[in-house]
Order: sequence, then C-alpha cells, then structure tokens
Amino acid sequence: MLSPDEFREKYPADELEAELPDSPIGSLRDLQYLYGKLYTLATTGGGEYAPYLTPDAAGDLLDTDDSLIVVRVDVSNDEPRLADDDFGPVQVTRYSNELIQQVGHCKYPAARGIDHSVTHQAGRNSDPEKLARYAKERLTKWAVDEVVRKAADTHADGWIIERLAEVGENEDALETIEETITRKLGGESATSLLTVRVKTESDGDYQWPGELDVFNEAMRQRKLSKLVTKNKADDSSGEATDLVTGRPARTVGTSEDPQNYFLGKQLEKFPGLDIEEAWRSHPISEDAAITVMNAETFVEACTYRTFGAKVYYLPYVFGRSAAEKVHRLYELLYRSVEEEETTPIENAYKREREKTIEERDFRFYVSAVMPHQMSRYDVFGETLNGRLHYPKQLAIAHNEFVKTVSALNRDHYTDWTAPLPTNQNWGLLETNDEQLHAISTGWYFRQTFAERDDDEADADDPRIEALVSVLSGQAIAVDVLLEEYVTRIIDDETDDEEYEGFPSFLVASQFAQLCVLADERLNLLATADPSKEQITREPTYDTDIMPSLDEIPIADGGDPAASKLESFINETPALSPTHDRDPDSVTSQRRGAFLLGALVGDIGSYQEYSEDRSTTLVDQYPVKSITRSRIKKVTQETVAKTLTYTRQEKKQQGGYPGTKADHIVDRLRETILKPDPEEWEIETDDLRFYYALGVTYGMNDHPWNREENDADETEEEN
Repeated sequence: MLSPDEFREKYPADELEAELPDSPIGSLRDLQYLYGKLYTLATTGGGEYAPYLTPDAAGDLLDTDDSLIVVRVDVSNDEPRLADDDFGPVQVTRYSNELIQQVGHCKYPAARGIDHSVTHQAGRNSDPEKLARYAKERLTKWAVDEVVRKAADTHADGWIIERLAEVGENEDALETIEETITRKLGGESATSLLTVRVKTESDGDYQWPGELDVFNEAMRQRKLSKLVTKNKADDSSGEATDLVTGRPARTVGTSEDPQNYFLGKQLEKFPGLDIEEAWRSHPISEDAAITVMNAETFVEACTYRTFGAKVYYLPYVFGRSAAEKVHRLYELLYRSVEEEETTPIENAYKREREKTIEERDFRFYVSAVMPHQMSRYDVFGETLNGRLHYPKQLAIAHNEFVKTVSALNRDHYTDWTAPLPTNQNWGLLETNDEQLHAISTGWYFRQTFAERDDDEADADDPRIEALVSVLSGQAIAVDVLLEEYVTRIIDDETDDEEYEGFPSFLVASQFAQLCVLADERLNLLATADPSKEQITREPTYDTDIMPSLDEIPIADGGDPAASKLESFINETPALSPTHDRDPDSVTSQRRGAFLLGALVGDIGSYQEYSEDRSTTLVDQYPVKSITRSRIKKVTQETVAKTLTYTRQEKKQQGGYPGTKADHIVDRLRETILKPDPEEWEIETDDLRFYYALGVTYGMNDHPWNREENDADETEEEN
C-alpha cells in the first residue's frame, strides 16, 4: 500500500479528483465506495480490473522464498504444450511488489474451491504434492469452470483459455508439472501462489495473466457471479439505477459487504425479503459492489470490539471531496491501518492535535453491529453525523468536573470533607489523559453500568447504546442510566471482597458521570418524563477554593455540616427546592430519599467508628430494600436510632446540644415523616439511586484535619 507521501505523488489533485465521485458523502454506501476507491488506487492502481484484485490476500508472501509457482504454457502453435526452453515448464520464484498486478490474483474467501483468478493461493506450508495439484488445477479446474468458459466463449481471445484446458487433458503434461515442482522444492513444504504464464505468439514472450484481457475478464465474471447467487439465489440481478453513481446499470442484490449490511439474513434491512428481488431493494451496480468490497481493509482499521459488538467509527470528508481533504483522509486511514494499538477515535484526535487533519473538514459514520449465529447481524445506533468533538469534549469535561468542582474536591473545604469521596486510583474519580481512551472503548460505561458477560451480549445492551450515543452526540435517556446505576450498586453492595462494604466510590463515579453528561456544552442527557427533567440539568457546584468553614457566617449558630448540606442540595438541580418548590413534587421526594441516605450513612459511620459495630444501618438498609412502601418505616427507625445516640452522647458529655445530625433529621420530618410516601410518584430506580447518593454523602460527612491527613498520606506513600 502506498504511503501518504507516495499517494500524493502518484495522484496529484487533478488526477485524484478525476477518480472520485462527484457528489458529497450521503450514505454508508457512498462512504464505503470512497474507501474502496482509495484502497484500490493505493494498492493496484487504476484501470478497469484493478478493483477486482485482492493484493492483501497474499501480502505476507511478498519477497519470501518459493512464494510463486508458475506453470508456463505455449499456445502459439496448433498443439499447445508446456514450455521447453531454458526456464522449463515450471518456475519456482519469489512473489514481489512488481508482480502484484501481473499475476492478477483475486481471492475467493471460501474453505473449498478455487480462487476467482487463474492465480490461486495455497494454504500455509503446503506439501509439494498439494502444490502440484493446485498448479495442475489451473489447467484442469479453473480453465474449465462454467463461468470462465462462458467468459471465454464471448471474448475474442477466449481461445487462449480453451488451449489451457487442452493441456490440462494431457496426462504427460500433468505428470511433468508434478515432477518438476517436487524436484524444485526439494521435497520441502511451501506457502505459495500458483499461476500460469502463456506464450501466444511464436516470436513473443510469455505473458502474465494480468497482461491478457481474457484472463482479467474471466476473473471479473467469476467474481461477479458470486454477487448474484449468494444465499441460494439463482440470479439476483436486474437493470436499475445504481444507488452509488446514480447511473443506469446492471445491479446485483446479494453482494458482500464490509460491515455485513444488506445481506439475505439481515432482516431489519430487508424486511420480507425475496432473495431473487434483492437488487430492487438495494440496487448497486456490479463495479460499485466490487469497489465497496475493497473498503474492508480501511473499514476494519477503523473498527474495534467492545461489549461483544463491533463499533465502527469511519471518518469521511464533510461536503465536497476536494483532493487536499481526501489526501488527508487517506493519511488518516493509512495510519489507522498501521497503528493498531489505539482506537480510530484516538488516532483521529492525535492527527487533529498534530494538525494533519482539521476537525471541521471531517465527520464520522458511527454504528455498532452485534453478530449472532447463522450469519445474523443486528445493526443499531447508525449516524453519519459523528464528530471527533463529541468524545473529545466529554473527556475534557469529565476531567474538568472531577478536578475543579466542590462536590468532589476536598481542597474546597479547609476543615470538612467534600460532599462525595474521591480516590485517585478509581478511574472516573481521577483526572488523567486516559479518559478519551475510556470513552472510545466503552470503559467509561463499563465502570458504572450493570456488569454483563460480553459473550452473551445482545443488541439491547445499554452499554453499547450509551457508547454509540456519546460517539455520535446523541443524548442518553436518564431512565437508562438510573436503571443501570441501581442494578450495579445492588450487585456490588454484597461484593464484600472487592468493596469491603457499601460501594461509595462506585456511587460517586456514577454521580460524576451523570453530572458531566448533563453539561450544557454536551447535552448528552435527556428525558421525556417531566419528573426527571431536573436530573438532566447541569449542577452549579463552586469551582473556587473555599475558605475555612470556621470563617463562613452560619445562620442561627448552625454547624459547618448544615451549611455544606444546604449548599450541595441547592446546587444539585435534581434535589434543589429552588428548581421545584412543590412539597409534593418528585424533586421533593427525591430530596427526601437523598436525606434519608445521608442520615443512614452518617449514623452508620458513627456506629462503625464510635460504637465499633460490624453491622451498621448502612448494612441494615441496603439500596435494594428501599421502596416507596418501606421508606417511611426506614426513616422512623433511623431517626429513632439517631435520637438514641443523641441521648447517649448527652450523658457522656454532660449535655449534648440539640439532636445529633439535626440538620438532616429536621428536613426529613418535612419530606418523609409528615407526608405519606406510599402515594409518591417517584420511580423506584430514581428513589434508590438518590438514596445511595445520600448514603455516600453521609459516610463521607465528617471533619478532617488537612495537615494530619496529608501527613498520613505521605507516610503511606513512603
């Protein structure tokens, strides 16, 4: 394949534009056709038959010993025969770049059968006997193939193929081929291409298949025959307008596709398919179909696997395909083929940073394909409007959020913990350069969504839907996130070996992700449910370092914990009464669930560290136990336990002022104890997630001494 510099040199602007379609990319087929064109130009060059060749199929044989075995046949006289000159009837040589077009190899990717071209690729390390059989089959099998014979009958030089077949009927000639190959290989196995060279004029040279039009046309017809007979069709072809070029042509209905779209068993693309009439549903001309098939190398280079699916992220020139832009596109595709260690998204971002591409000039086709048995494929999440901006901006926004906002950053608080815990070894709670990789590979959602076996994944997998959404700039449904979050929390709550209790870092990660997706610059969060609309709004957490809470005026002699709680609730739209003052609203109910969780987490931590209890309220009231019908009872029992500890501390301290955690208890009386939660409208996943967020908040709500904690951390690192 030509390097980008070689490609520019061989195809300057005027020559390249002459090879390109006139219209902008408007469909997946247009994009695949462009990829196929570029691949063909970069490997086999231009010309009528170039798209039909498959140079990559035998690419690993280039410049290797004994990689090309050539049967030489003289058909210049009335009696066709094997060559008897100094080079002999069979040559065993090296396959080289200069011979790619001359041997005219066209691979037939089937376990059995012969290649479309007279040139055939043997299996790896074939023994001399097998190689001899393949060599003889160039005369005894390919030359008499039904499609090849039909092509020969209508071609002016068809007699050449007929003469090959005559030599194939000569047993002495076949024995000579076998004996010569065995002798020249010295009994050793080899991996080789098998082909022929033919002398058609008595004073002429022996010519390669690629130099004789009749061989090219026979190869072309044999390959085309497979485009109309797949899936047991007799002849799925007809005259129609080619959907790629817009010109009248013979169109085919069962052609192959780099992404396995529009196949006979692709029911969502072909509802009620009559295989013989497939060309009417999806008319693509013969030559366009072949060019589309050649897109496979570039398509696969821009593809990666995750969650049991194949994700396609295919760049294309947005608008008119000017030569300079196509040159940059070719470089991007070439680099994707050569640099397999990263996803195509990261490759594109790297090129954008190096200014070898400009983002505004490119868009990306995005989709995911889920394979099933029996050659079935489910396609979902397709869009031609993907932009590198979407995953890149999400990665930037996530790092900004974790690094700067008060909800997750203890540097905002001198004497008190931040609302939520952080952990620099926890993917979504740390700022790093790997967020783009996490987003593009789906790891961004694997960390927070319910766990699944990728081997048993299906097309309804919400992880894949979320991934395709963020790659294409489409919003994710809040309902999906809440369901996935809660399922993961409940699953991990009981995994004592990994989390050693309540999964607070998981919940903090989920909440950070939820907030980032709600960022107004991204608009990646949506809902059709008015009761969840507040969740889709971006929080307004402070990004400035706060002074000591001792220095902040606190109304009515309250404590720093009350001020922090008030601030967190007011700055979180899903909880804030400033966004919805109705005491009976879902926002109020959600706030009640959060406050209950905060009290459970607070008292649970007290039980663990002050009472040395192994089982706390956090264990007693796991997330899965919280429902509308139970939340009031859980609240009453938690408040009662809080009052018990208040009385104990009053006795121990000689008069404890007020109620323990009274800044939470007082608000709970208003939100849960007075109303009847059984009549609430909030959905269970919504209720449970914000309860879990509250537990995480409460467990992390305590004073801390910056100097002592920093000293402890330094000792641990040393």
